[in-house]
Amino acid sequence: WTTMLDRALNTIFFESLSHTNTLLNGLNELRLKGHLIDITLKANGRSFRAHRAVLASCSEYFRAMFTDAMKESQQNEINLNGVTAAGIELLLEYAYTSKLELNLANVQDVLSAASHVQLDAVVEACSNYLQSQLDVDNCVDIVSIAEMYSLDKLRQRVYRFICAHLSEFVKTHEIHVLARHQLEHILACDYPVDCSEVVVLNIVLQWLKKSDKTLHDVRMCNRLLSLVRLAEITSGDMERTLQAAGVAPNCSLYGLTKNLTQAQKRLAVPAGNQDNALVNSRGMELALIKVGGFGLEGITNDITYYLPSVKKWRHLTSIPHVEQCNYGIATLRNELYVVGGCYNVCLKEYIHPFGFRFSPMSNSWTTIAPMQQDRCRFSLNFVGEFLYAVGGASEVDDADDMDPGDLVDQQAATAECYDPSTDKWTYIPMLPGNRTQHAGAAQDHYLYVSGGLDRHRVLSSFFRYNTK
Repeated sequence: WTTMLDRALNTIFFESLSHTNTLLNGLNELRLKGHLIDITLKANGRSFRAHRAVLASCSEYFRAMFTDAMKESQQNEINLNGVTAAGIELLLEYAYTSKLELNLANVQDVLSAASHVQLDAVVEACSNYLQSQLDVDNCVDIVSIAEMYSLDKLRQRVYRFICAHLSEFVKTHEIHVLARHQLEHILACDYPVDCSEVVVLNIVLQWLKKSDKTLHDVRMCNRLLSLVRLAEITSGDMERTLQAAGVAPNCSLYGLTKNLTQAQKRLAVPAGNQDNALVNSRGMELALIKVGGFGLEGITNDITYYLPSVKKWRHLTSIPHVEQCNYGIATLRNELYVVGGCYNVCLKEYIHPFGFRFSPMSNSWTTIAPMQQDRCRFSLNFVGEFLYAVGGASEVDDADDMDPGDLVDQQAATAECYDPSTDKWTYIPMLPGNRTQHAGAAQDHYLYVSGGLDRHRVLSSFFRYNTK
């Protein structure tokens, strides 16, 4: 006879995918029916019955209480001070079902209770929920909650949100409920803002004037105003802002602002050409941008950037168009413009007039109006608030044995100007003669064009265009 032990064991491993739910459902049913209960939690005069093992399995707070010989480990009732009954009720529901219903009415009760009993998963869920509800009308309340419960990730996210929406935030009542340390952090954190420094000054003046007592605190006024980049505000804008805020010349706040402005200007590094200045330099670092080009796999639309502080190239975005080359690029107000260019289909080159604008603040592309003339291998420069496209190739000869840039139409001598405020291109006086692959530069109200090619001929001529 052969017994079962004489055969191979033929071991298998079985795992029930429904066992976790079965276990939780069973434990919750025991709780609801009051079976095998061994602990009662009390909060705000209400009692909640539960099982020690369940509480200790999901909370470090209860695990330590029930297993480390604390006096509570011998008690049948535990008083939970500093938390609400509503919060504890929802936490027990989560502990027994893994489900939690959050809304603006209960999230602070849940967060307070979860922080108290160290339910980290629920704390994170509350933090994520508050972040998803963030807007300019509740941002101060949310950052105050984040600071109260040491939610550093949420706190940082809210301050970044406030700075990114500062122009809208200043119009709300929220500015008046900011605590002093919160306003100081907004001014000192160096996060990017969506407004000029004039608006930043206006926020500080509004906040200071909300209380007469605050105005008499010279040290506080000096501290807050010193965090405003007063040297970047023109004297005209300064006067208008002070006047609009009701700060009279005989007011101590007026004199303090003027004195701090002069002090900052004495220490400021002389600025260069401001025509292409940022809306605000807060939170910004000068970066080198590499746009497209040719890689190992051919033409690429990838855009990368290099920060001196990081010393690494990183991916930024990609041009939202078929792989192309020989386009014009320019920047204004920290936005990147990519206009025109050409692309290949079946070895034939196609030139196009389309343009795109990239905003790093919103990490998004916007299509701008196409140029009136298809062009590639041209110069693209901002002079003041206007974009100038000059020369380039507009029609390429189809001959297979010719270089793509050899023959260009007479229209390559045209030039046009783009107004971002109206999203329109208009022709300007033509450039003398055909010209491609030339250099372009801007200074003050002048546009300069140098060198380039006229078919096979290399050019050395140099032109200046007065945009006024």
